[in-house]
Amino acid sequence: MSIPRVLTIAGSAAQGSAGIQADLKTFQELDVYGMSAVTALVANNSITDRGIFTQPLEAVEAQIHASFEHVGPDVLKTGMLFTKDIIQTVSGLIRDYKIKQVVVDPVMIGKMGSQLLKDEAITTLIEQLLPSALVITPNLMEAGRLLNAPVPQSPDEMKWAARELHKLGADYVLVKGGSLEDYPAVDILFDGEQMIELESKRVNTIHTSGAGCTYSAAITAELAKGKSVEEAVRKAKEFVTAAIEVALSFDRGIGSTNHAAFRKR
Repeated sequence: MSIPRVLTIAGSAAQGSAGIQADLKTFQELDVYGMSAVTALVANNSITDRGIFTQPLEAVEAQIHASFEHVGPDVLKTGMLFTKDIIQTVSGLIRDYKIKQVVVDPVMIGKMGSQLLKDEAITTLIEQLLPSALVITPNLMEAGRLLNAPVPQSPDEMKWAARELHKLGADYVLVKGGSLEDYPAVDILFDGEQMIELESKRVNTIHTSGAGCTYSAAITAELAKGKSVEEAVRKAKEFVTAAIEVALSFDRGIGSTNHAAFRKR
């Protein structure tokens, strides 16, 4: 039996709502075979004074080699990479394996406020990883950081950001406007020529942990099934919107997107 195969290179989120946990749940729900390479263990809590534990470069490299040699991904997604060295290693392996369909979620800040990309790694991300991407999926804050510009505050400013981000080398830019107040949940997809505005109703909830990871993972899954970038993004937006509509609250701060919601609906 043949099945589309995808690999996520990202952090492991102990609470289960984001990172590779969100990615693998999304892959399963969308009927693709998911693999993972863990870059860091993220375990923020109130008991210990450390919450992020990066993995050795040899471990990151070995996981990626194993996924390619034993299965072979059709599409690859990156999430939290955290350090300059990890970005360099991952970027080099993407070039070595000549994988063409790469979705880059430039994860920088977690929903709980954790810094998930070191400041000195941003230039490396821009110069070495973004040019390899088929699609990049920054949220508003990430768009501002990547451009060293103010965070977009309107759809028009999002369109400006998409144009500027496209100059960094990715084929497609998806600027996500889920946090934009006073507007519907609007995202902007730009391929260098066509500007597509995708809109859905805004869901009034704080329980959106993992939404960005889930969105980019759903895009990855749909690309692996042969969809065009626009088709993949539209399906992924439906998927993540459903996951937010019936998000899971655990009565302890920000809850999780519900990865089973799209199927159950």
